[in-house]
Amino acid sequence: MFLADAGVPTVSWNLLADLQEMWAYPFMVNAFRAGAIVSVVCAVVGWFMVLRRQTFAGHTLSVAAFPGASLAILLGVSTSLGYFGFCVAAALLIAALGRKGRDAGAEESAVTGTVQAFALASGYLFISLYKGLLEGPTALLFGSFLGITTGQVTLLAIVGAVLLAVLALIGRPLLFATVDPEVAAGRGVPVRLLSTVFLVLLGAATAEASQITGTLLVFALMVIPAATAQQLTARPGRSLALAVLIGFASCWLGLIAAYYQPYPLGFFVTTIAFTGYVLAHLGRAVHDALGRSRPRGRTPLSIGGAA
Repeated sequence: MFLADAGVPTVSWNLLADLQEMWAYPFMVNAFRAGAIVSVVCAVVGWFMVLRRQTFAGHTLSVAAFPGASLAILLGVSTSLGYFGFCVAAALLIAALGRKGRDAGAEESAVTGTVQAFALASGYLFISLYKGLLEGPTALLFGSFLGITTGQVTLLAIVGAVLLAVLALIGRPLLFATVDPEVAAGRGVPVRLLSTVFLVLLGAATAEASQITGTLLVFALMVIPAATAQQLTARPGRSLALAVLIGFASCWLGLIAAYYQPYPLGFFVTTIAFTGYVLAHLGRAVHDALGRSRPRGRTPLSIGGAA
């Protein structure tokens, strides 16, 4: 590891100098650029995923990134190709095999679980076939920011821009189909098509996040910021903006912490995001408790008038 060989840096009182030193390394610049792209895309896509209650599908797509990257290493091709190829293929498979109707939720869960089991088994098969892969599984499962190249950042930026553009086009009907699918279908909204398109977007966003946090900790950027934002406010626009802000802050603060400490990046990103989620729950609990303790039905003005 580069940081281990050079000695773990220490934080000084001059924060500007610390940032300049950190960004003097090209791999850190690439990591911050990739983190910014991935955190924004995952927060937006994850917000819809949490609202649609498809976190299990998102988790399965993150698992599909593991055999994708493993097969890419086995074949000697770009791991990004493996990430995106397997995640999008798994999304299409879930969309094709899932049944719509009254039992759609149960059917999708069964299909999703089946795809997840097969993906895990395939990943470990590819790992075992490649004898030269030493610590590869750890990096694939828990993430690493040392190997992010300028080419990967460019690819993430292009894919992220396409994802956000498509989501901007289908955002309003997708929100309608999410909140009330039966009424949306009755008004001519293509609910089935929107569901398939969203799963593909979810697969691509998961493939992006997996290259930063690893396949097992992708929920740090995909679920936690969105879930935290939806705890804080029920307004869609404000909640979506909060999710982006929380995801961006968690990723960049995690990168800074990982630079100064010899521990996995995924741990810091997840811990920071989870701390925000717990604080949001505590804040909401306090708010609800204060609301219940206030007198109902009589205001200070009415009390004074009665007197």
